[in-house]
Amino acid sequence: MEALRSCVALPVHHPRPRGFYSVSSTLRHCFLGGYDCGYSKSPRPTRLTLPGSPPSWRPLRCAPTAFPLDISPPPIDDDPELDMTEGVSLDHNIAETVADDNAAINAAFDELAIVDLSHYGRLRVTGEDRVEFLHNQSTANFTALSQGEGCDTIFATATARTIDIAHAWVMKNAIMLLVSPSTCKSIAEMLNKYIFYTDKVEVHDITQQTCFFALIGPKSNQVMEALDLGDLVGQPYGTHGHYSVNGIPLTIGVGSVFFRDGFSFMLSPASARSVWRSLLSHGAIPMGANAWERLRVLQGRPAPGKELTKDYNVLEAGLSMAVSIDKGCYKGQETISRLITYNGVKQRLWGIRLSGEVEPGSSIMQDGNKIGVLTSYATGRREGEHVGLGYIKRHVNPTEQVLIGNVMGTLVEAPFLSYSKL
Repeated sequence: MEALRSCVALPVHHPRPRGFYSVSSTLRHCFLGGYDCGYSKSPRPTRLTLPGSPPSWRPLRCAPTAFPLDISPPPIDDDPELDMTEGVSLDHNIAETVADDNAAINAAFDELAIVDLSHYGRLRVTGEDRVEFLHNQSTANFTALSQGEGCDTIFATATARTIDIAHAWVMKNAIMLLVSPSTCKSIAEMLNKYIFYTDKVEVHDITQQTCFFALIGPKSNQVMEALDLGDLVGQPYGTHGHYSVNGIPLTIGVGSVFFRDGFSFMLSPASARSVWRSLLSHGAIPMGANAWERLRVLQGRPAPGKELTKDYNVLEAGLSMAVSIDKGCYKGQETISRLITYNGVKQRLWGIRLSGEVEPGSSIMQDGNKIGVLTSYATGRREGEHVGLGYIKRHVNPTEQVLIGNVMGTLVEAPFLSYSKL
């Protein structure tokens, strides 16, 4: 661990100059893209090369030195000459063993847990028009972000039906998107569909060329301090930087998918197993797929095919925290604006404490009337606890118990969700 600790470099953050783009460029995206919702008044950053930036990556050979944020080495870097088309044979099963589900979940809330999310999709969007393109294709305000910052953004249909939640890292020459395993291919195809011949945008699937870990729990800050990565502690959600560990690159960001705290690691397959074991040596409890799904339900994060389907829109799914309502044109914006203006959201997603096991898809009843549907079920943190997620009509009494089959339920706020814009 001394070798690991001594070879972690600190990032250097460069300010990014900004410029303006023409209204006609944005209108082209709005009308040709299949949705007409006005135009965007927000400027997009200009792609400039910083004077004096190193032309290529060099491994650290001795004491820690600055590792610029605008440079990150293959296969996860911003090098425009990097060939991302050649796949790398990657064994995603980094975790040789995982802990008991209950132990891992309790560690995520009370101590420290780590989970291998290398099966999640990672899309690398490049080209001079990438900021404007993603600004128009998803709900977040990308023009407000500088390099080294990040956010959650929603990919939706033209009628604001939610496809997936993506986590974005804005780098110098690329924007990295972390998406759900089941949507990676379809989102890549969708984005490519809306790239027009004049757009300078490319979308690369780098899932097989990278690994991705999430470090979760209140002790994650202590681990970062121990690894000389304390500059990330306390930074805003989505903040990230490129680092070098024993001369091998990795990118670390603030946030751990289900939580706004914790940290995420994107790294090459060559360094994945050693970094994983290093984090375990700091007391992280390895979490498996079953515990991760239970944690998702406990936190209330919607998932494609369950809470995120063609039956529900972005605001019903409780994702208003990832929606910019004043950035201008984007896919689904017209519908979202109408829903907010006319108070048109008729249902919302709730967490549900259950008295027993229930099958997803079951009707939720109150006073003999159907008021919603259960979308997810999982066992809780402790023995005998049961939890679920379900869409409930908005104007029902949330303090009154509900009935799902023969199982009683109590509605509770889900920590991940936000309805602030309703």
